[in-house]
Amino acid sequence: MNEDRAVRPARPATAALLNLLRHLAAGAPAEMLAPAAAADRAALDDPAEQAALDAALDAALDIRHTLDQHRRREAELAALFDTASDLAALRDTDAVLRAIVHRARTLLGTDVAYLTLHDPAAGDTFMRVTDGSASAGFQQLRLGMGEGLGGLVAQTARPYTSTDYRTDRRFQHTDAIDTAVTDEGLRGILGVPLRVGARVIGVLFAADRRPRTFTPDAVALLASLADHAAVALDNARLLEETRTALAGLDTANRTARAHGEALRRAADAHDRLTALVLRGATVGEVAAQIAALLGGDLGVHDADGTPLARVGTAPATPPADAVAASATSGRAVPADGIWVCAVPAGSELLGSLTLTGRTGLTDADRRLFERAALVTALLLLLRRSVAEAEDRVRGELLDDLLTPRAPGTRHDTGRLALRARRLGVDLAHPHAVLALDCDAETRPRLVAEAARHARRHGGLAGTRDGHVLLLLPAGECARLARDLAQALGRRLGTPVTAGAAGPATGPEHLPAALAEALRCLAALHALGRTGDGADLPALGFLGVLLADRGDVPGFVRRVLGPVLDYDDQRGTELTRTLDAYFACGTSPARTKDDLHVHVNTVVQRLDRVGRLLGPDWNTPARALELQLALQLHRLTRHP
Repeated sequence: MNEDRAVRPARPATAALLNLLRHLAAGAPAEMLAPAAAADRAALDDPAEQAALDAALDAALDIRHTLDQHRRREAELAALFDTASDLAALRDTDAVLRAIVHRARTLLGTDVAYLTLHDPAAGDTFMRVTDGSASAGFQQLRLGMGEGLGGLVAQTARPYTSTDYRTDRRFQHTDAIDTAVTDEGLRGILGVPLRVGARVIGVLFAADRRPRTFTPDAVALLASLADHAAVALDNARLLEETRTALAGLDTANRTARAHGEALRRAADAHDRLTALVLRGATVGEVAAQIAALLGGDLGVHDADGTPLARVGTAPATPPADAVAASATSGRAVPADGIWVCAVPAGSELLGSLTLTGRTGLTDADRRLFERAALVTALLLLLRRSVAEAEDRVRGELLDDLLTPRAPGTRHDTGRLALRARRLGVDLAHPHAVLALDCDAETRPRLVAEAARHARRHGGLAGTRDGHVLLLLPAGECARLARDLAQALGRRLGTPVTAGAAGPATGPEHLPAALAEALRCLAALHALGRTGDGADLPALGFLGVLLADRGDVPGFVRRVLGPVLDYDDQRGTELTRTLDAYFACGTSPARTKDDLHVHVNTVVQRLDRVGRLLGPDWNTPARALELQLALQLHRLTRHP
């Protein structure tokens, strides 16, 4: 029976059905099934068989349609899975968006696909990614909210389709949009929103260059891709925020570590500097430590800019305006290539620090420099306290030394000399006594400057009866008084007058020297020489008159010495000629009669006198001194 069936020829209708199934199994498209069935149908004579073949063809077409739908859904799902995989391995947001737009174009079979994003600042949407676009104007298009199909999608958060956008009056057309769409040649357009929660962040489009009606499946597929694109953008935003937060946290950690290190370094430096101060270190030792900490050359100056210590080879005078700015702000300030920091004690300026060799300071080093200024202020205050205590002791000693003893009172010079040696003053050596004064407002500063000068030169300073008194190792008293008056006057900015006496050796001679210095000071004011310095011998014959023990030979030598020496060395008569010249009323003609010489000889001798004594020898003041000296010279030669 099986053999009979195997060899029995198939009926025509059965053969036609088998042929249709073979085409279907081979994956023939629907367009090939109908022609194949029509050829087989022509070979059938029985109408029932023809009807059966027609029914089989309809079933085959349904099967073919169902298979095509399944394949399309499979491709769509694969694309969605690929997109999800891209999102899971998100590295480049632009690359993911380009892949989504390309897949939208491929899956929907459109000529162009593109994606726009919302710009909150401008209040519109801009083109972010395109695929298949050929128009540069289209790729730079911006759509306002509600404008065109895309603007309406962005505004309403709903998908919109247009079979032919050019003729579709449902949308708000603008010249810019219509020009861009025309340049690109688009007709059928589908747009779906990109949503993150309830917020629309952009629109995904698929468009053809011919009229096209988009099916609900196409809308659903594009919406799924849009959701993935929205996820990609939101993930990118979150990732960027996370990166920014991590970077900020890392920066904050680095800043905190740097700040902690700066605090530790500043505290360590402060402890080291404070230990130096409390151990009794000098200004130079503290300056050396500060310079080592900051890696530069350092200068320490007092309130007047006088250097107290310097470390390095580049001395720098602090600019007054920079010191004032630092004192006002409480911060170190740069000025002319150096850093300046005021050294204050409350509202009082004690001095300043200058730092060179550092073109720039970090915030940590700047704070360290400012802290060093505070430690320096502590040191200067301690030094000033010690100096003030020492000045009081020195002032008390000076007062005891210069106080005259009443007749019959024992003068304990040994005890005074011992007290002086303890302060570094050896009264066995000659000393000058100086009396100084200035205007009343500046006198306190003069006292401080005199005390500083005394400490620097191994002397004593004090006050008495409104005068500032100094006891200094003696040099030439007149020059010492003159130089001191000029130096203190420049420093204080006001005239300082100094009268000197001495040199005196031993405590017992100092009260008399003080009395002479005070007479010299009074004489300077009386002569209109306020702001000058001198001793009594430097005042000429007035000094001889005012001195307790006038040095007549010394006065004669100071006034006539060059002329006397010339006569002694050459046997000339310049002294006699000068004496006769003044005796004859300064008349050369009468002088030549008195001397019995030619008038030219008198003139030549007087010219020689002028070269020896100076061009002002014949002025009234010099002439008076010369006449007095000539008379005293005669007296000393012939008592």
